[in-house]
Amino acid sequence: MFACRLPWRRSSVTCKLWQSGHFLPWGRCQMLSIKGINTTVGQEQQASMKEKQVSEDLEMRLPRRDAEVLFQEQPETGNQYLEDTLLRSYLKTHLPPKVLEEVHQDLERFGNRLLTKIQPLSWECELNPPVFQQYNAWGQRVDHIHTCSAWRRMKEISAEEGLIAEAYEKRYSNWSRLYQAVKLYLFSSSSGGFSCPLAMTDGAAKVIESLGIPGSLKNAFDRLTSRDPEKFWTSGQWMTERRGGSDVANGTETMARKQPDGTYRLYGFKWFTSAADSDMALTLARIADAEGQCTQGSRGLSLFFLRVRDEEGKLNNIEVQRLKDKLGTRQMATAELWLQGARAELISAEGRGVAAISNMLNITRIHNVIGAVASMRRMISLSRDYACKRMAFGKLLKDHPLHMQTIARMEVQVRGAFLLLMEIVRLLGLAETNLASEQEQLLLRLLIPVAKLYTGKQASAVAVEAMESFGGQGYMEDTGLPVILRDALVLSIWEGTTNILSLDVLRSLAKSQGQAMAVFLSTVQKKLELASGTEELSPAVQRAREAIGSLRQFLAAAGSERALTMELAARDFSYSLARIYTGALLMEHAARPDASRTDVCAALRWCNQELCPVAVESGRGSYEEGAALQDSALVLGNSRL
Repeated sequence: MFACRLPWRRSSVTCKLWQSGHFLPWGRCQMLSIKGINTTVGQEQQASMKEKQVSEDLEMRLPRRDAEVLFQEQPETGNQYLEDTLLRSYLKTHLPPKVLEEVHQDLERFGNRLLTKIQPLSWECELNPPVFQQYNAWGQRVDHIHTCSAWRRMKEISAEEGLIAEAYEKRYSNWSRLYQAVKLYLFSSSSGGFSCPLAMTDGAAKVIESLGIPGSLKNAFDRLTSRDPEKFWTSGQWMTERRGGSDVANGTETMARKQPDGTYRLYGFKWFTSAADSDMALTLARIADAEGQCTQGSRGLSLFFLRVRDEEGKLNNIEVQRLKDKLGTRQMATAELWLQGARAELISAEGRGVAAISNMLNITRIHNVIGAVASMRRMISLSRDYACKRMAFGKLLKDHPLHMQTIARMEVQVRGAFLLLMEIVRLLGLAETNLASEQEQLLLRLLIPVAKLYTGKQASAVAVEAMESFGGQGYMEDTGLPVILRDALVLSIWEGTTNILSLDVLRSLAKSQGQAMAVFLSTVQKKLELASGTEELSPAVQRAREAIGSLRQFLAAAGSERALTMELAARDFSYSLARIYTGALLMEHAARPDASRTDVCAALRWCNQELCPVAVESGRGSYEEGAALQDSALVLGNSRL
């Protein structure tokens, strides 16, 4: 059995009094001080002899002291797929037998490759972040982003493993998307940050597919979904501009000028472009009329395709301003770019860029969920192994009940998040093969922002808690643990912050005129009916039903309230949807005939938390107009703003 090790180093205890290999004890320093005192020759000789004896004693002890080292057993993981019992039980329950047989063999092979080949590359990517070279030795501007060989190898591996292709080849019909998500889930924590370019690549392929793969984009689509490392492309997603944020409708300044040949030239500044070393990008811009005027707002935005470089590797009238100095995901080049006449192709209907890009956002948000669940699973796996090796206060950490309780609470969180992820990709697979009902499509549209916002928060909390379980070692850079924390922190920010996505949830409900909420409630009820047949789950079923009742009451009361009420409640409302639905999924999984005791335990513990926080806060008056005024007073009361 192979084992994956974190990049820990054994460190010896070195006393600061050792100097050039010699230890200078305080007693010896006192001895030396007598040389300045007027003593007899005999006294001086006696002191010299004592000093010599101490020195000889120290020399004799030196080899033993030098051999004494303080070290802790390094946590290890094995084949991620084989060790993930929840993943394997889920696949066994849901996949058709023939599909399961093929998928199992490939995932076991992939798990070994991750362990022996890919994980070491991940650490190389962390140690060798991209470097920006603006000028060459002769003063010529080159704007070259240098990436390490390990990063480039990750791109090749992504193609070889079909990490994008799998979803579009549809070898397993509606299960293809779920299978792709499982591979990405296993790959994510060993990808050295390459999961981010893959998210945007998948999103770009989805957009092109949704447009019917027009002839001009056929080559791009084939490359984005290729298994050939020589042909495979990655894509960027250039949305954020100088004003920053999610308000692209009002923040996009980039202008597109139509050319005589039907192409466009783009002019503007892209403030945050992830995976700046990608081969192509999709970006928003405003088309200028003959007088150079542009329509403002979302109706003025159109979607464009562009190559980042030409066949000779020359940038497409793009200047790299600088690389962003980020807290995490440092393995990936994120840049500020000036578009100074970049040649591009209009691929959406004019003024329909936001609608066209929505497919990309759904995919990248799902990738965000994948990254969140993967980072949680990684941290808990390492924490669990460490608990079986680390001795403290006379026994292993696993024998300290409080320590195990802490890890168990994290385990419940990652189990719920995993099942929510699997539910989303299962629904997406049905939608992509035209097998999803209208109700399932409504549910998918609602669950994507709910899952993204909730798992992003879970990932940060679990990373912090898990890091603490390693004690001081968790804070050491060369253990590799801080990297996981830093990279997890972006998950609640990228592709929409928690508040932005909470408002998106409300828009989803309003757009469906309440149908999405009705589907949500009926789906949960069905899962609870199934779980009610398992007596051990009855406490959880009861609590979930009470939560649904509270949610219904809140919705009924909110219907007659001002819009301010729902905006203030948006975050807690989204959390309530996440907790209730995840609880239903955990109970459904625990109601299987071959469910384990831990499946039941996880469902019960999940439902022990407050499942409907929006009802609780509503009862406290947290969403009333007076509460909003109090919020402002608390934040700005002593401010000069």
